[in-house]
Amino acid sequence: MTEPLLKVTNLHRYFSAAAGKLHILQGVEFEVQEGEFLAIVGESGSGKSTMLQLLGTLEQPDEGEVRIDGELIHGLGSNREAKLRNEKIGFVYQAHHLIPELTALENVTLPLLVQGMDAAQAAQRGLDLLTRLKMADRAQHVPGKLSGGEAQRVAVARSLSTRPRLLLADEPTGNLDERTAQEVFELLRLLCQEERAAVVMVTHSKSLAKACDRVLRLHDGRLVRLDS
Repeated sequence: MTEPLLKVTNLHRYFSAAAGKLHILQGVEFEVQEGEFLAIVGESGSGKSTMLQLLGTLEQPDEGEVRIDGELIHGLGSNREAKLRNEKIGFVYQAHHLIPELTALENVTLPLLVQGMDAAQAAQRGLDLLTRLKMADRAQHVPGKLSGGEAQRVAVARSLSTRPRLLLADEPTGNLDERTAQEVFELLRLLCQEERAAVVMVTHSKSLAKACDRVLRLHDGRLVRLDS
């Protein structure tokens, strides 16, 4: 059997509160294969975003482990974890978080320049992604001149610019109207298939979740599979 791209084992996360310690994630376990598009659903406050933070090394688990390509991603030290994020993990959030002073193309190429890629090569890669997301004609526009859907397409392009192995998407269409959300989701899925990136997407949208390869529900700190 093919080794999973992402393997999560016995993941636990606790938070302190006035009423005592909260056990947010209780032994979460799942695997994601290369190129698979996984949706995670659940009630607000169930820990979905916390889990994405752990998968992206932005938080540390209290117990358990996360591996990408067989490599343990926590406890490596801040520098190595930052390098791993830049090389293997992409992020798309509900808000696009684009840098307002930079053009769409500059926002997409910035992670590549941080990696040390030649500026001309970075620009070519960025323009290719924007073209595939039907945004080539908006490449020189700053975020303030883009619609919400256009800005989110740029955010998708930026997240995939470094060819990450794993894309983490936290309500990536949550700020968009239904039609625009569907368009952005379809482009995101197509581009991730082309790039062979695995995706873990948190969403409240039942229609988008059903369009994914698998759906898991986070309930009482544990993940359960939804077959319908």
